[in-house]
Amino acid sequence: MQEEIIDESIFKAMLSKMGFSKLDFETSLEEMSEGQKKKVLIAKSISEQANIYIWDEPLNYIDILTREQIEEAILKYEPTLIFVEHDKTFVEKVATKIIDLNH
Repeated sequence: MQEEIIDESIFKAMLSKMGFSKLDFETSLEEMSEGQKKKVLIAKSISEQANIYIWDEPLNYIDILTREQIEEAILKYEPTLIFVEHDKTFVEKVATKIIDLNH
């Protein structure tokens, strides 16, 4: 199995941008709220080099400010991203192609 390579500076910068304090960096995952855990997963994904990212409902447990920060990061860096999300506003803002499975 290939070892995951994470850019620690990007990881910490993304967490800081999403509201993590220095004290939060010392908290174990088990002690974090669901929202904090989701932020860690998103920051981890963004800090890994990949040709394509696949996210399943990235906005679950995420507050509005963090959502806006995630939108900004996606619009700025334009990663190739496939995601499932029920928040239509987020989808319409960041997606370049939408496949609606409801119809």
